[in-house]
Amino acid sequence: MDGLRSDKKNPTDANECEGEFTMTEDNKARNKFDEAKGKAKEGLGKATGNEQWQAEGKIEQNTSKLKQAGEKVKDAFTSDDKRP
Repeated sequence: MDGLRSDKKNPTDANECEGEFTMTEDNKARNKFDEAKGKAKEGLGKATGNEQWQAEGKIEQNTSKLKQAGEKVKDAFTSDDKRP
């Protein structure tokens, strides 16, 4: 052979884009974590009577939910691209 290994994947192969999916999953996990953190902050604010923490917790939850919605839209568009 001329130095090329036959077991190497073609970098333009559709299966090679695994890093892209990992990043999306990482974003989804991070958004869920941020939502839970916001919920905890809001609950702690309610328990202690701290209105600022309550407001910040609600903002964090809503921001996370918007990001999750954006991920769903992105998934909808990328899944259409993978169809033959």
